[in-house]
Amino acid sequence: MVRSFTMKQRILYSLLGAALAANVLMGARVYLAAAQSGAAENPYPHIETFMRVMEKVRQEYVDGEKVDYEDLFRGALRGMMTSLDPHSEYLEPPKFEDLRKDTEGAYGGVGIQVGFSRDRVLTVIEPMEDSPSFKAGVLAGDRIIKIEGKSTEKFSLEDAVKRLKGKPGTVVNFTIFRPSSNLTKDITLTRAEIKVDTVRDIEGKHDYTLLENKIGYVRIRQFGEQTSDELDQALKKSAGHGMRGLILDLRGNPGGLLDQAVKVCEKFLPRKSLVVSTEGRTPGMKNEYRAEGRNPLQQLPMVVLVNGSSASASEIVAGCLQDLGRAFILGEQTFGKGSVQSILPMADGSALKLTTAKYYTPSHKVIHEKGITPDSVVAMTAEDEEALYLKRVPGALESLEEDRRERVKTAKDIQLERAVDYLKGIMLYVNRAGAKTSSPAPAP
Repeated sequence: MVRSFTMKQRILYSLLGAALAANVLMGARVYLAAAQSGAAENPYPHIETFMRVMEKVRQEYVDGEKVDYEDLFRGALRGMMTSLDPHSEYLEPPKFEDLRKDTEGAYGGVGIQVGFSRDRVLTVIEPMEDSPSFKAGVLAGDRIIKIEGKSTEKFSLEDAVKRLKGKPGTVVNFTIFRPSSNLTKDITLTRAEIKVDTVRDIEGKHDYTLLENKIGYVRIRQFGEQTSDELDQALKKSAGHGMRGLILDLRGNPGGLLDQAVKVCEKFLPRKSLVVSTEGRTPGMKNEYRAEGRNPLQQLPMVVLVNGSSASASEIVAGCLQDLGRAFILGEQTFGKGSVQSILPMADGSALKLTTAKYYTPSHKVIHEKGITPDSVVAMTAEDEEALYLKRVPGALESLEEDRRERVKTAKDIQLERAVDYLKGIMLYVNRAGAKTSSPAPAP
């Protein structure tokens, strides 16, 4: 028998169902808080208010198609998380899956990094080497004006990325406009598995040829699951060329995985050296992370380059190597993102990215909202940083207008130049002192 319900009954059952879901979520938090503090605030009056607000919105909001229970409930969760701090977030299932793929270091797509230009046009920032886009001749600076025939004018960055990514072997069409030549071109590409390299040399490649005076250069773009292994290969190649000093470039590195930051540090430290510690509200969040690597390059002179966009895991590495006197830090004050975000998966495929602790350097300096102060502050303008970035991106020069192209060609990296000068001075001193550290570094 089919039973029909009145509107009042439907609302009542909806309220009960939503309240049950809310109680399950809130109940766990209340129990944990009560166990810690012994006197938890009663959540039920707040749940009742929440349900009344949600029902009012359901009944009276002008666009009825926007107010189903799932959307309202997920919106409330997003609001709850973002009210805590800028780094806590509610990850709906697709976004949680994207996060997992990003840290794994591979995804299906066409191999371009995109962003918005100053006039808010979807623009290619960098085509990844050997990717479908790179092979098709897509250049940095190309403007993507259509994807699958739809104008990108009102796309968010997330919309564009979602449309460009996809299962390897599938096809995507998009249209580019190249300002330098007024070229408009339709491009059809077959998506492939894109490996996101986190470690590169000064040319954006993986050759790791040395700078003057046998100084090695390695740039870490972010800390993903393969960063430690990629750095191993970079150091082996550099050592094979006779490396006598190293510049580790962490400028513009937004961070990533904590364990990879620890593994990067331990390549240059004695075993058992403290790399970083964390402290939070619960005893379980108080941890120390120590170097466990074997055959580290303990005597190799090092400079670490940082700037205002070096954050999180980058600051852990810079702070550790600075505190322990293992590297000279050069550049600009870092971002100051020293909080720990734990990923807490939920049963429906979503997850909470929740701030649960803060990082401390080996000398117990707090990183959060303070950052790392370099040993030598060398400032660069935003224009110079942009020019240097474009100078190193494959194909970027060809996409620029002539006057801007010339400025990018002649741009100088004064931070890198100062780092080279510092290492040359150190090596000259070592040579005069007859120290053993003047010999080429052994392969790790």
